Amino acid sequence: MQIADLAPPVKLFTEYYYFSSFSDSMLEHARQAVARYIREFSLGPKNFVVEVASNDGYLLRNFVAAKISCLGIEPAVNIAHVAQARGIPTLVDFFSLALAKQLRTEGKSPDLILGNNVFAHAPDANDFVAGLGELLSPDGRIILEFPALVDFIDNCEFDTAYHEHVYYYSMTALLPLFARHGLSIFNAERLAIHGGSLRLFAGHADRHPIQPSVADLLSEEKRRGVNSMDYYANFSRRVLEIKRQLRQTLADLKQQGKRIAAYGASAKGSTLLNFCEIDPATIEFVADRSTFKHGRLTPGLHIPIVPPDHLLESMPDYTLLLTWNFADEILAQQRAYRERGGKFILPIPKVKIV
Repeated sequence: MQIADLAPPVKLFTEYYYFSSFSDSMLEHARQAVARYIREFSLGPKNFVVEVASNDGYLLRNFVAAKISCLGIEPAVNIAHVAQARGIPTLVDFFSLALAKQLRTEGKSPDLILGNNVFAHAPDANDFVAGLGELLSPDGRIILEFPALVDFIDNCEFDTAYHEHVYYYSMTALLPLFARHGLSIFNAERLAIHGGSLRLFAGHADRHPIQPSVADLLSEEKRRGVNSMDYYANFSRRVLEIKRQLRQTLADLKQQGKRIAAYGASAKGSTLLNFCEIDPATIEFVADRSTFKHGRLTPGLHIPIVPPDHLLESMPDYTLLLTWNFADEILAQQRAYRERGGKFILPIPKVKIV
């Protein structure tokens, strides 16, 4: 699946305000992944790792600590500067086939290429995958993580649809895409992070044995009917039902005189708030952990963004959790708010109060 209206990547990513290091879950996810890759692939000082869309170096810092040579490729100038200041080698650029060829001429041929939550952002999927193949060493590995289409549909994660996410991938679509560029997907894993993601392992064709997980995932998608229109038929109806339920829940609470805030000034939150046409008078403020967002306003609705401590200081009765994909982490962080009577509203996959 893909969105129809494309926004230029240079407009979206040159200055960017999502910093992965503000999420404890992301930091731990990255730490565990790197430890696994180092152990499983016997990586050491002689190896070279590249991460596409390396953000503020939250993942690559683990390779730096292990004294493994690495390079981050990050188009957002402001975020790349933060990574560089932390000692993470970072190239400020968009990844492409042309850049891959340039890096190869400079003698850079990584044993491992990582791309977490970037694959769906690339508007030219063929150029992106061709670039991965061009850059990768003969026996190297590519590991990509991105939101899974089946979770998107099954859990009605409509707020994941915004201009950064051009594609919503299934294994059914990816196998021929990679094969077209001389690459094969040899392993696949389902992850819970971000509301359901895929982690794909790929390499040059015939270089790595194909694991049963690939056929298993392909069979699961076929059983669900991913390659037929029927699978997607009720999606819009279910989305509209969530909108109705959320608007009704908020309206009922306001009618009872309850105060309502939100947590997570995220892109997905902007999609949800604007699509559900939630009156800005309903949400007093949006709390967010990122210091780079404080003092700014949410897109469209212009709700003020404040530090998380403001929840305890202001004590709204209810808080709409826009970053529901990090619910466990945020609910734990806001234990004091909840112990004092504050409640959270989770909007997806169905509206509920916790």
